[in-house]
This record gives sequence, C-alpha cells and structure tokens, in this order.
Amino acid sequence: MPALEQILIESPQLIKVVNKVDANSPEVAYAYDILFTFAHVFHMRQRKVLSDNEWAGWFRWMKSSFEQGEIMQIWKYTIEMEKWFDPAFQEFVDEELIPSTKDDNPTILT
Repeated sequence: MPALEQILIESPQLIKVVNKVDANSPEVAYAYDILFTFAHVFHMRQRKVLSDNEWAGWFRWMKSSFEQGEIMQIWKYTIEMEKWFDPAFQEFVDEELIPSTKDDNPTILT
C-alpha cells in the first residue's frame, strides 16, 4: 500500500487537509482509495488498455462493492464527488454501479 494511503487509513482525520468532510473514519479514507482505483480502472478501459475479460472482472467487483458494501452510501452522502472525480466516471457510477430501485424505474402500463 502506498505510504499516503497508509497514513490516511491510520489517521483518517488527515483527510481534512484536502477535504473538509466531517468523516473521521478509516472507512471513508479507504473508500477514497477504492474510488480512485475504480476511476483509474474505468479510464484504463476507456483508453482500451484492459481486455474484455479484465474489464469484466473489475466491473463485477465494482458492481458488487456498490451493491453489498457501504461505498454507495459514502459516494452518495459523504463525499462531494464532483470535486474529486470527472463527469464521465460520475456518470458511470451513477448509471452502471448504483443499483436502481423501483422508484428509479417506474413500470409503464399500457
């Protein structure tokens, strides 16, 4: 693990140096690291660096993380993603990784 990430996980209050978010937890520090990794992988896919098989594996892991972990709540309610992530990655997360609910996709009766 790179030294900077290790420091943030051991001392999550240091996140306030770059972001005034009131989240003094190792979970939020780790979520930033995971989200930056996801963004990097997403951009590698855009640049056609990853094979279809590599992308499928990463996509499954990202999707599962948002469905089963706390990272979705951190993405939606804790961080200000527009300050940290580019619009293309934000759109990918919002459209592909965050599970839709019935309220998001109403059934159209004919």
